[in-house]
Amino acid sequence: MTKRPLILISPNIEKRGAEFGDLSVSVSATYEQALLDSGALPLVLPATVSRELIADCISRCDGVLLTGGEDVEPRLYGKGLPPKLRRTVTVTPDGGVRDLRELILIDEVFRQRRPLLAICRGHQLLNVALGGTLVADISRQRPRAINHHQMDRCFEVVHEARLTRGSLLAKLTGKQKLGVNSTHHQAIARVAAPFRVAAVSSDGIIEGLELKPSAARLLPFLLSVQFHPERLADRHVEHRAIFRGFTQACLLSRKQ
Repeated sequence: MTKRPLILISPNIEKRGAEFGDLSVSVSATYEQALLDSGALPLVLPATVSRELIADCISRCDGVLLTGGEDVEPRLYGKGLPPKLRRTVTVTPDGGVRDLRELILIDEVFRQRRPLLAICRGHQLLNVALGGTLVADISRQRPRAINHHQMDRCFEVVHEARLTRGSLLAKLTGKQKLGVNSTHHQAIARVAAPFRVAAVSSDGIIEGLELKPSAARLLPFLLSVQFHPERLADRHVEHRAIFRGFTQACLLSRKQ
């Protein structure tokens, strides 16, 4: 029997946990369930910024999942951000330590060449980590955009994304248009050099990234999405296919 691939999940940090009100590691069960249903075994990354420990965790795993959460610290991508825009940004309660942890995690993922799936905040931070920038607040900077901040409908399809023909996302889902949920107020602005757009909404907001063919050697698998497929995977086969494709890539990578 083939062992389930071990997937390292980047956790959120909550202001107040159930025990003593400490800062607490938090992961939505929907990520874990989507991975379990796809045949993987999830493991949560410890709350550390030790490169040695993070590297050790990655070395023991077959793939990495970057999750959603608060906004990326603007100093990482938007020098001189106007005060009005700065006030729209909600950074992590640990003072940006999560940003640092995940930047180290991303660097080690590329160094150790592990398959990577990045979701929502993870999608944005990945782009920043490789030199891209973000729209700090869609409603202020892209006033003609559709409503991408539909938190009360996080388990529902609320709009469509057009998939790039021949992209990894199109191949995995078998779709040219993909119905997605939408719970973000930030988005990709300038795309980092190694990436190409894999999906875009009708208003031009980038919904997916993947490696350019010329950069494909960097990782055995990379898919980055702005939406939350883990919240749709139990009812939509095309979103379930994203996790199954990722899991399969982790199995194949293990054998190489």
